[in-house]
Amino acid sequence: MYDAAILWDWMAFAVRWVHVITAIAWIGSSFYFIMLDLGLNRNIDGPADGEEWQVHGGGFYHIQKYLVAPTEMPAHLTWFKWESYSTWLSGFALLAVVYWSGAELYLIDSNKADLSIWQAIAISAASLAVGWVLYDALCKSPLQDNPTLVMIILFGIILAMSWGYNQVFTGRAALLHLGAFTATIMTANVFMIIMPNQRVVVADLKAGRTPDPKYGKIAKLRSTHNNYLTLPVIFLMLSNHYPLAFGTEYSWLIAALVFLMGVTIRHYFNSLHARSGNPHWTWAVTTILFIVIAWLSTVPGHDTYEEAEARALTPYETRYASAEGFDVAQQIVMGNCAMCHAREPVYGNMQWAPKGVFLETASDIAGHAKDIYLQAAISHAMPPPSQSRLSDEDRATLAAWFNAAQ
Repeated sequence: MYDAAILWDWMAFAVRWVHVITAIAWIGSSFYFIMLDLGLNRNIDGPADGEEWQVHGGGFYHIQKYLVAPTEMPAHLTWFKWESYSTWLSGFALLAVVYWSGAELYLIDSNKADLSIWQAIAISAASLAVGWVLYDALCKSPLQDNPTLVMIILFGIILAMSWGYNQVFTGRAALLHLGAFTATIMTANVFMIIMPNQRVVVADLKAGRTPDPKYGKIAKLRSTHNNYLTLPVIFLMLSNHYPLAFGTEYSWLIAALVFLMGVTIRHYFNSLHARSGNPHWTWAVTTILFIVIAWLSTVPGHDTYEEAEARALTPYETRYASAEGFDVAQQIVMGNCAMCHAREPVYGNMQWAPKGVFLETASDIAGHAKDIYLQAAISHAMPPPSQSRLSDEDRATLAAWFNAAQ
C-alpha cells in the first residue's frame, strides 16, 4: 500500500499534466480563430468572405475565409476537434482519479449531505450531462434567434447549478464540478453540433452540391458561446488553489460572478479584434465584480474549532484516527503544522490556512492523512524548508501511521 498511494498520486499528476496541455491547445486555437474571424478584412472583391495578412516567426501568412465553403473540396483540410475531445476526456479522467477515488476526502461534505460514496459519484457523473441537455434545448428553441437572451438564461442555469453543487459537495468539489459542467457543454458543442455541421458541408462539396449556409451559421454561434465560456472554466479548473474562493458559504455566488467577469473580459478583446471600438467600461465592470468577489470571500464558510471538535468522525476519518500511531502522529502535526493550518492561524501575518487545509483537530488530521503522508512523510514539501523542524524520525513516524491504516 505504501507504493499504491505514491503511484496513484503520480498518475493524478500525469493526467493533470495532459489536461493542462490539451486545454492550452484547445483554448489557443479557439481564441485564435475567433480573433481571426472578427478581424478579417471584408472590403475585398472575390468569392472569399474576408481575408487577413499576418506576420509571425519570420514569415507572412495570407488567410482567406469562405462564408459557407469554397467552390471545390480542398486537397488538404485540417480539422480542429481533438484538442477539445482530449481536454474533456483528460478532465473527466482527472475528476475520477482525484474526486471519485478520493470521494470521502475531496467530494463528500457530510455537514451538507450525508451521501455514500456511490451516491456522490452518481450525482457527480449524472450532473455533467444536465447542462448540455438544457443548453442544447435552449439553442434549438424559438429563443435561438435571440442569442443574448439565450446566454442570459444559460447564466441562470449556471447560477442554479453552482448553488446546487454547493449544497451537496465540498466547496472545492463544487467549483470544480461547475467547471466540468460548463466544459461538457463546450465539448458537446464541438462533438454534437460543430463537427457534424462541418461534415455536412464537406459531404455537399464532395457531391458537387452547394452547401446550405445555415450549417456554418449554427456552428459559428456555438463556437462563439464556447469563446465566452472559456475564461470562467479556466478559473474553475484552477479554483482548488484558491481557498478564498471555495472556502466560504458564498462560493457558489463567487463562481457565478466569475462567469460575468469572463464575459466582460472577452467582450473587450473581441471588440478590439473586430475593430468595433474600445469598450473601456468593461474594465470598470470587471473591477467592480472582482471587488465584490473579494468581499464575499471574507465570509467564513468553514466550521469553527469548537464545532470541528464536537463533530462525529466520518468512516474515512475513523479509519486513520484509530490506526496504530495516530496519537504520536497527531502530536507531530500539531507541533509542526497547526500554527499555519488553523482556522485562525497564529504564524506571522497569515490570515488564512494554506489551501484551506485545517490540521487542528483529530478529524482534521485523520481526514488529511494521505496529504500529510505525501507532503510531509514521503516528500519534504511541508513544512516549508525554512520553517521545518521535522526530523527524519518524525517523518518515518507519520509514514508508519499512514501505512498502519491501509
